[in-house]
Amino acid sequence: MALTAHLETLKRKHSEMSKAVETAQRSPGVDDLEVATMKKQKLRLKEEITRLSS
Repeated sequence: MALTAHLETLKRKHSEMSKAVETAQRSPGVDDLEVATMKKQKLRLKEEITRLSS
């Protein structure tokens, strides 16, 4: 049961990060490096979700 809850938390964080990246990309004042960092964090979450789901 704890694994399921952890996966749900990771999926929620991934979704939130996805929305944040989209918002940042539309904002003219956001640094490209910041967007790249956010994308890397999103990818790490996705990799963790995939690893735990297997």
